[in-house]
Parts: sequence; C-alpha cells; structure tokens
Amino acid sequence: MDESCILKFYIIANMAGSGTLQKGLSGGDRIAVECIKHWKNEGINVVVMTSKSGRLTYGLKDMNYIMIQAPSFWKHSILGTLIFALVALVKGLVKALSLRDLKDTTMLYSASEFLPDLLPTLVIRLRNKNTKWIAAFYLFAPHPFSSESPYHGFSKIKNILYFAMQQISYRIVKRHADMVWVTNELDRWRFIDNRRLTPDRVIAARGGVDIETPALVSEPKEKKFEAVFIGRFHPQKGVLELIDIWRLVCKKRPNAKLAMIGVGPLEGDVEEKIKKHGLENNVVLFGFKDGVEKLKIFKESRMALYPATLDHWSMAPVEAMACVLPLVTFDFSTLRVLQPKGMVKVPCYDLNSFAEGILSLLEDVKLYDKLREEALDFASEWDWNKRADSLLRSAMSLLSTSEDGGLK
Repeated sequence: MDESCILKFYIIANMAGSGTLQKGLSGGDRIAVECIKHWKNEGINVVVMTSKSGRLTYGLKDMNYIMIQAPSFWKHSILGTLIFALVALVKGLVKALSLRDLKDTTMLYSASEFLPDLLPTLVIRLRNKNTKWIAAFYLFAPHPFSSESPYHGFSKIKNILYFAMQQISYRIVKRHADMVWVTNELDRWRFIDNRRLTPDRVIAARGGVDIETPALVSEPKEKKFEAVFIGRFHPQKGVLELIDIWRLVCKKRPNAKLAMIGVGPLEGDVEEKIKKHGLENNVVLFGFKDGVEKLKIFKESRMALYPATLDHWSMAPVEAMACVLPLVTFDFSTLRVLQPKGMVKVPCYDLNSFAEGILSLLEDVKLYDKLREEALDFASEWDWNKRADSLLRSAMSLLSTSEDGGLK
C-alpha cells in the first residue's frame, strides 16, 4: 500500500482563532489550512484538535475534529485571550492524555509555538513514542527591550509575556520536536544544531498563494484605490504607521484612497487615527475578506503595501502580488535572503521614504509596469500546490529515519 494512504496527521491547533468568533486567518493558520486541503486530496487522514473558535477560523468542512470546550468571545481583548488560552491549555492536555497507542505512521503537527498547542502535542509525543512531531514556529517575538520592538505602552507588557513564553517553547521544540517549520532562512539557523535538528529537519515553509483563481477575476475598467493593505490589525503589521504614511501621501494626492483588509486588536485604534487625521474619505476599512471578495479588492487597487514593523515576511503581500500588484515595503534583512522582485524597498521604519515609494509608483508609469510583471513572476514561485507537496515530502522523510536522525 502507498505510504500516503496509511499516513495520519494530528493537527493540534487549540489557539487557532484566539477564542474570538470574528473571522480572521493568521499566516500560520493559512499554512495549516492549505496543507490540510492538499494532504486530504492525497488520501491522507487528517484530524484537527481545536476549539469552536478554531473550527470557525479554519472553515474546513468534512473534517475530523477533536473538539475542546473553551470559551468564545466576539471581539479581541487581552483578558478574553488570556482566559481562552488557559482553558484551551487545560482542555487540550486532557484530550492529549486520552490519545494512546498511535501508530508509527502518525504525524503530530503543533500549529503554533503557543503553549496550548505545544504542550498537548508534547504529551501525545511522550506517551506515543512511535509518532513524529513537526513543530510550527513561524515568528520569533522581538526582545521586549530592543530598539526593534514595535510594542509600546501597555503592549510592552504583552511583549514581555510573549517573549518569556517563547523562551519556554523554543527549548521544548529544540529538545523534543523531530522537525521544525519556520518562515525564512534566517530563522532556520536558530534551530539547526547538527545533532537532533539537522539542516534537513528545519524547513523554511514560507507559505504559499493561490496562483490560479486571481486570473479568473476580471480587471475593472478603473481602479478605485491607489493602494491596498491586507493583514492583521496588530502592532507587528504597522497598521497605525500606515495611517501616518497615508496622510503624507494625501498631502500630495488629496483624493488618494487606501483599502485596508483585516481584523485584529488595533481596529479601534486605526479608526480613531483615521478620524484624527481627517482621512475618513481616504481610507476604507473592509474587515476580514477572503476568496473572490478579497481578490476583487486587490484588482481594484494599483499597488499593495506592507509596512510591517517587525523583520518578518508574510504571505499576505504575495497574495496581492499574484493579482499583478507591485509592492512597497520596508527593506528587511529577511528580504535580502529571499531576493524578491516586483517591489519598491525603502529604509526600515522611515515613513517619509515609504510615502515617497508609493508616490513614485503612482507617477512613474515605466517603473510601475516593470514591477507589475516582476510581482507576478515572484508570486508564481509561491504556488500552494507546490509548497504543500514539498512540505508533505519533508514530513514523509521522517518515516524513514530513526530517533537519532539516521536511516532505519
């Protein structure tokens, strides 16, 4: 029998959705969802352990779920997320203790580095020695007292707690995981130790995009928006800085319009800042959009913006680039490794330079057309079918290796 027919994946995603019933999809969730779709098409049995919030976030039908009973909330809040995480951790551990005698063709995938995902996976792994554990670790929190931290005020406290939690998660993953998936080459070297985690066991998953569907959505006769942003409304994504940037753009182009797609803890702050700068007619907030609805907004825009304030790359801007949109972004060190095309890169965190980059694309037709073509070429390298298949092959390689990394 073909190996893929007997392989079983347990996806531990107790933190998916963070307890809210407001739809949204993080980069890590997107990777899990797209991989699950691909793996199911390959005949692999997939089981997802998650909450009501996670089931809504994943949006997958005809799926085998192990449900944990954790409280749900309509909006993001610090207290709500904390309560949800504590309950999800306890309920996840209880469910983990009930999973026994799993076969040696069983893969465990912890969908994030958060403890409600990580600790139940560790328990399953320790109680079922034949299983293999793939740990997702898609973002390293910045040191809370470094100049690169995007967190200020009360958010600084959250950053301290997040950073401290990650120190625990990092050590657990280094000691017990059989494979680690990260987002970029720089993060790979934080895990590679050439003992347990050899280079072939730390994978830059990056993520992917749908290349085929955007081609089916027609281009409008006229563009409604000069630019579009898509991403979580979170300090790491630079959404508040983006409003300052757009104010600078509007000084030169008073009628310029920006589309913003996403939800998150900074929604209220973004709305307040838009009003403060008198940009109600210049910025349109769409909330969470996915599928064709999202693609239509991309097609109505001239370019995409990625003002993230943390040195990290994301799938969201590549989704826009698949709709033939050039990008304006800060020049992260991560990008120097990726060597991307189709974008204007400006000095990190220089808001004036970012605004000038936007204006250059609006004014220089030759540059704009050149970067549009390059953007589509770059996005084509991120095809989800290829990425999910590559990740599956990496996972399958664990079945032919022993505990110490050698061949069985």
